[in-house]
Amino acid sequence: MAKPLPTSVRNHLTGLRLLLLFTVLTGLAYPLAITGISQVAFSQQANGSLVKANGKVVGSSLIGQNFTVTSADGKTVSPDPKLFQSRPSAAGANGYDPTASAGTNKGTNDAGLATTYTQLKSDIAKFDGVSQSQVPPDALTSSGSGLDPDISPAYAAIQVNRVAKARGLTVDQVQALVKKYTQDRTLGFLGEPRVDVLQLNIALTQLG
Repeated sequence: MAKPLPTSVRNHLTGLRLLLLFTVLTGLAYPLAITGISQVAFSQQANGSLVKANGKVVGSSLIGQNFTVTSADGKTVSPDPKLFQSRPSAAGANGYDPTASAGTNKGTNDAGLATTYTQLKSDIAKFDGVSQSQVPPDALTSSGSGLDPDISPAYAAIQVNRVAKARGLTVDQVQALVKKYTQDRTLGFLGEPRVDVLQLNIALTQLG
């Protein structure tokens, strides 16, 4: 008769079998099952909520982006006067970096905060052709994530005349598009009304 294994060895073997079992269940089977369910039931969200225009991916409905124009020599001139501009972003070196999601983390005791906002307010007012008193807070401040894809109706409103003039459209045409892509509060009471900047700019580009 074979000599029984010591209790300590049996316990180790039992633990190893359990480790292998739960590794397969929780490390392979469960993730694969959830991935399969998400691809079938929520494929758009599972794949990044990507937005396409003319068959090409132009962004995500969850992540903001810069809307710039490129000059003939290949240099980026920012911002593009023909497009609505997003809320500022402090995520990554160029903003809107989903791998570096973050706000500015600057408080009221930051020495350069007031100077930065004062200059930014002046720049935005000049760019959009409005008074500085009309520039809303979200035009100056980045969101906590730095990835906010939406802007307030107030920020969209001060950009209407500039976009209409740059595109040769009427103010009424541009205002109608802003209204179309303005979303109400979630469930009627959560959050604030917001304008989907990416979809709005896609519609503008398609309009002419």
